[in-house]
Amino acid sequence: MSVSELACVYAALILADDDVAITSEKIATILKASGVAFEPYWPGLFAKALESADLKALITNVGSGVGAAPAAGGAAPAAAAAGEAPAAAKKEEKVEEEEEEDDDMGFGLFD
Repeated sequence: MSVSELACVYAALILADDDVAITSEKIATILKASGVAFEPYWPGLFAKALESADLKALITNVGSGVGAAPAAGGAAPAAAAAGEAPAAAKKEEKVEEEEEEDDDMGFGLFD
């Protein structure tokens, strides 16, 4: 990732944190104010890519799997009401352990 790309990411995060619409003009303004040299197409690319995305939701759901958080969050209160929470929790733990074993495949990144 180049410096200008990273600067666009940070500019988009700044705008999202301030609840400001992410536009190419606003990203370019932040980049110019920070003194970062950038190609003129980067702000437009980032603005176009993020126009339909809720950046705050993306950030808060980084650690959750695809669709895993909403399913688990919605099922847990219903299961607790029915008294099935302990069984559901054990089943989830078993699934997570199996996934970890599958992902390892006998070698590590830093071995």
